[in-house]
Amino acid sequence: MYIELKTGFSDDGPAWIGRVRFSKTGRTIYYRGKTLRRISAAGGNHIDVDTGETYWVSGVKKNREDRHWAGRGPVTLDEDVREEYERMVDR
Repeated sequence: MYIELKTGFSDDGPAWIGRVRFSKTGRTIYYRGKTLRRISAAGGNHIDVDTGETYWVSGVKKNREDRHWAGRGPVTLDEDVREEYERMVDR
């Protein structure tokens, strides 16, 4: 999944591509020790239940253009998904 911190950064926040776990209902995502609950809000679609920070979480795009068109900055690829991600985008 593509995960981007929105709070304090708009479209330029730190971003990652990594493996997440979903709750049984699918409304909560677990990533790197964070619990991100689904919300409907301008700018983000998940909130960290511990810190209140807003995140954008979405599926990974095969064309590698995961960031918002107005955003910029590197997207960190987690090592545990690197091989799977590279296979997916190289098709």
